Amino acid sequence: MPGRTPDTPNSPRPADRPPADRAPRALPAVGPELAGRAMGPIEVRRSARRRRTVTAYRESGRTIVLIPAAFTPAEERRWVAQMVAKLQTREERRRRSLGADDELVARARALSAAHLDGVPQPSSVRWVDNQQRRWGSCTPSDGSIRLSSRLRGMPEYVVDYVLVHELAHLIEPSHDQRFWALVARYPRAERARGFLEGVETARQDAGAASSEDDDLVL
Repeated sequence: MPGRTPDTPNSPRPADRPPADRAPRALPAVGPELAGRAMGPIEVRRSARRRRTVTAYRESGRTIVLIPAAFTPAEERRWVAQMVAKLQTREERRRRSLGADDELVARARALSAAHLDGVPQPSSVRWVDNQQRRWGSCTPSDGSIRLSSRLRGMPEYVVDYVLVHELAHLIEPSHDQRFWALVARYPRAERARGFLEGVETARQDAGAASSEDDDLVL
């Protein structure tokens, strides 16, 4: 999943912390190893609303790391490296388990059999990069399903929930009571929805913070 909320060990004394409204400064360039892990530019966003939490996620080819405004440069470098490494590990695991379209089709059909009586049979399931507002979409007329690449690296139960959601649309195109009853057959549906809602909230908070706080690009 995109980031955890770790407590910061060995926090420096308050006097060592830069003030929250400090002017932006240039940071040392990211080393080749970290840049390779990130697979794209890294954007660090400081927020005065954050106290001890760090979040990271991938968006449009970038790695976004959200940190408290009070972090020292040393803390920032340490947490950026740690969160980028965790994201890369999750993405590699996801590619191995769900990377190919054929594997996604097989997974979707297994979920259909397990939770939807095997009724929906997708003709294709693939990752797409052009869905920034939706986690998934489908075309009931031809049985195709598309998953947003933003799901890569998220927990498996979250990806499975989105697949079940789209599979249910192959049975019931609208978001009516019958549709949600089908989705509810997936045991972790509520938990997965909560996870995705948390991701969206973090994105909205980051968007609000970026208009007030200084964004630092490594």
